[in-house]
Amino acid sequence: MILVWLNGRVVEADEARVGALDHGLTVGDGVFETMKVVGETPFALARHLARLRRSLAVLGIQVPMDECAFRAAADELLACLAATGTEPGRLRITVTAGPGPLGSGRTSNPPTVILAAAPSSPWPPMERIVRVPWVRNERSAIAGAKATSYAENVVALAHARRRGAGEAIFANTVGALCEGTGTNIFLERDGRLVSPALVTGCLAGVTRELVCELVEVQESELLTLDDLEAADEIFLTSSTRDVQPVSHLDDVRVRSAPGPLTVTAAAAFAALCARDLDP
Repeated sequence: MILVWLNGRVVEADEARVGALDHGLTVGDGVFETMKVVGETPFALARHLARLRRSLAVLGIQVPMDECAFRAAADELLACLAATGTEPGRLRITVTAGPGPLGSGRTSNPPTVILAAAPSSPWPPMERIVRVPWVRNERSAIAGAKATSYAENVVALAHARRRGAGEAIFANTVGALCEGTGTNIFLERDGRLVSPALVTGCLAGVTRELVCELVEVQESELLTLDDLEAADEIFLTSSTRDVQPVSHLDDVRVRSAPGPLTVTAAAAFAALCARDLDP
């Protein structure tokens, strides 16, 4: 079962109604956050809400609720889902610019706020990745925002899945290694753990941020897709994958999967989750 909190009311997903002219639907004018749920607690909610505010600022959409109101909405929604006997596994918060015209201009209508909670399916213990020919635009007007304009990710992920992989990896416009469709990427280089710097245009992932606080990581804007071939180990991070080792790059097995750097990062992250659900 999927339940939705829509502008103050909890309903089943198929009963939720958003206007056909909502700008999030017509032009993808919105932002979102997805986080895992442990029991009835969204993990790292404070960090996700902080990034939501940053994304809203990038798009110029007003922040519709304060942190306490978002937390109350999440608590209400997750309690309702738990009451049905369904164990919530993920929570998504979406904020759009609200009803708008059939074009890029906006009106003064208030934003639309949607929280959706549902069970989650487990990720495989290791993931296959492929490099794709398309690029991230690190100079985009919405670079760094977690925007609902996700069509390029849909196309890239479909490409990866046709090749038997579960994630697609982008470079940016100058050829620097950037990110996956919904993940950040880490790799081994010269015995050290490295990851693309945020200036490459990659999303400032919450799990990425926590891993960088827990273990030593060198952030670089000089990595390329070719560096993945030379890496002894690679792993992905995301809010629902946590730390996920990569087993294959473009159908070639990664030499160490999972390798010692990956194991250390995964253990440190798991220990954090066990002691603090809102780090």
